Amino acid sequence: MALDLGTARTRSLTVCGPTIADRPSSIVRRSSTSGERDVVQPIRHGMVADPDACLRLVRMAVRDTLHYGPRPLEQVLAGVPVAASPGDRRAVRAAVAEIAGCEVRLVEEPLAAAVGVGLDVIDPRPCLLLDVGAGIVEAVAIRRGAVTDAVALQLSATTSAGLVAYALENVVDMTAGLLRRLPATSCRAARARGVVVTGGGAHQELLLRRLRAVLRLQVSAAPQPQHATVRGLMRLCLQPALAAGLALSSR
Repeated sequence: MALDLGTARTRSLTVCGPTIADRPSSIVRRSSTSGERDVVQPIRHGMVADPDACLRLVRMAVRDTLHYGPRPLEQVLAGVPVAASPGDRRAVRAAVAEIAGCEVRLVEEPLAAAVGVGLDVIDPRPCLLLDVGAGIVEAVAIRRGAVTDAVALQLSATTSAGLVAYALENVVDMTAGLLRRLPATSCRAARARGVVVTGGGAHQELLLRRLRAVLRLQVSAAPQPQHATVRGLMRLCLQPALAAGLALSSR
């Protein structure tokens, strides 16, 4: 099973499932004091904010995917932000393992997204990817199967139209800063390959235009960018040889 726990949406997919299960990440929970129903966000900035609510979210995601087949799960590949601390990673692993009852491997989400859109992540030449989620944006350089450099911006809010103006400019500046700090030879190679944008924010045309204007290189949104991470996780499930060549998280 591939599991992408996002701030706004959670997406999951199994080998035998015909389609991606996509549900809101919010959980409705009855307050222990007032008895009223509260809407809880288990994931904030791509990290586990409420462990109990996260367990419920994972349970629903597993139920969604196992609807397509009765086979018990043997392994779950779950995405985590590059910026996730060891404690954040342990929280994801613990929640998924408790519900799924099987081995859990963590993959940094921009790396999974790069695999999902077909980038050659094993190439010694670096590629640049910008993953624009609802709670966190990460710009990364990837080479030889690992994220070799990364910068992140946590978002307090997004709109239906995408990033708000100040956040959009911060994302552009952050990506430009990553490019500037690459070694000269790596920077030339990365510029030649351009930047691929994934995540739901890749649909925001203004962001793409600003990136092209400031970076002065090719910037392209991935096809179905909101599904890049979960598709990459599933590809790694199906291609263990490829997964073995990547630096998967053990923290």
